[in-house]
Amino acid sequence: MPRAVVCRELGPPEQLKLETFESRPLKPGQVRVAVRAAGINFPDVLMAEGKYQLKPDLPFMPGMESAGDVVEIAGAVDGVAVGDKVIVKLRHGGYADELVAEPSQLTPLPTTFDYAQGATFLAAHGTAWHALYDRAQIEPGETLLVHGAGGGVGLAAVELGKVAGATVIAAASSEEKLAIAKARGADHTVLYSREPFRDAVKRITDGRGVDVVFDPVGGEIFEESQRCIAWGARLLVIGFTGGIGLARTNLILIKGASVLGVRAGEAVRRDPSLAAKRFAHLMQLAEERRIAPNISHRLPLERYAEAMRLLIDRKAIGRVALTMD
Repeated sequence: MPRAVVCRELGPPEQLKLETFESRPLKPGQVRVAVRAAGINFPDVLMAEGKYQLKPDLPFMPGMESAGDVVEIAGAVDGVAVGDKVIVKLRHGGYADELVAEPSQLTPLPTTFDYAQGATFLAAHGTAWHALYDRAQIEPGETLLVHGAGGGVGLAAVELGKVAGATVIAAASSEEKLAIAKARGADHTVLYSREPFRDAVKRITDGRGVDVVFDPVGGEIFEESQRCIAWGARLLVIGFTGGIGLARTNLILIKGASVLGVRAGEAVRRDPSLAAKRFAHLMQLAEERRIAPNISHRLPLERYAEAMRLLIDRKAIGRVALTMD
């Protein structure tokens, strides 16, 4: 019988349960996917704790993205065939051996990716793409500061910033994380513990400041970022793993800056036309081997709590994937 990680009561990863379940019949137009890998995302942790903006009814299965093989189709479905290797885009339900999806949730697995890469691709890279292209409208020659550059979405921003023709400054908490960011294209690196990052940014930019700030951390990072921005800068609020930061309205006014919230999934749900360009560009870049997830840990499904804890404890560099045998 297939297995799934189930949240029956809100709390830390250790309170989740690995359970077996009966495969349910497909309705016309639905697709069954044998899952080979699932990506771990920080919203999965928050959702299981009841701290995310989306609060599914209990019980539910965490997991925003998976990859695997189409094994069954009910009725006539255009563009999908049994045997297709696919990425599955979800709001939750990905930590399982199999799942039922609508064709609109499926994207072909890039031929350059394995299943784990496919299962850790679209959430992070899709968020970074939406942030840099849709929200910031980054231009070639601009300077981009990426906070949390050792994380999955941070490394995606480093890669896509270089694709956009920006000069990329990567900031992270360890030399190991910065080495990966450098390998992914960062032009400059900043170690948080070495010097105040705002001083490093001013030094690197000869006092001018950066045009775009990509911030998945929040808290003090967001507040201090406002002190090293150029005129007309855009500060992208991706997340708040480090706490809720406060906007210094005087600094925003003086620099003619903008603070932009980033919710890639919600943006597509409100305006589906945004998806086509985003996914087409990401798939092209993946096929050209210009972007790819950096997966620091691959763990079997039954080690889901350990995998989620790697994100909580900030021990992952890039992405963490669950793998199914």
